[in-house]
Parts: sequence; C-alpha cells; structure tokens
Amino acid sequence: MKYEEFSDLCVAEIMQRWPTTIGVFIDLQMHCIGCPIGTFHTLADAAEEHGLTLDELVTEVSAAIDEATRAGPERVRRRSAPAGAGPSPAASGGHPRPDWRLPRR
Repeated sequence: MKYEEFSDLCVAEIMQRWPTTIGVFIDLQMHCIGCPIGTFHTLADAAEEHGLTLDELVTEVSAAIDEATRAGPERVRRRSAPAGAGPSPAASGGHPRPDWRLPRR
C-alpha cells in the first residue's frame, strides 16, 4: 500500500482499520497501543517520537497492511441462530433429552 493512502490517518485509526499493524508497533517497541496520544499522532509524529525514520516505519506498516489485504477479509462468524429458529440443545442447558428433569429431594 502506498504511504499517501494512510499518511493523514492517526496511528490509532491505522491500528483500528488494519489490526495486523499492531504487531509492527509491538515489534518496534512503540507504545502506541492504547496510548491517548495515538488518536492525534500520524506515522510521521510517532516515528519522530520514537527515534525511528519515517521510511522504516512506513515500510513495516505498509507490509503489514499488504499482508492483511492479500489474506482477504476475515470471515464473520454467526454467534446466534436466526430469529425464530427455536432453542438449540446448547441453549437448553446441554441436555438432549426433552424429558430430562431435576431429581426430587
């Protein structure tokens, strides 16, 4: 990916759009993850703050973005059945027998 495509984005937005870039910041020992300044710093600002060259940081971030783009979008997993599908065995406590009852005391 070309730097111009994300040069105006803040570091926090880059990590949000392309989560694979988080590993770049960790590997370079940058503490941008969760940093309140990350919503204001561009890559140029972050590179300067951490004593890196902009070219080095851009190369690493671009490679992470390109790798994620080639891999394709993540699959969306359904977390529940569609509305009206009825209860599943897991939703009913994991008891497959409908005649199951608690023992009497």
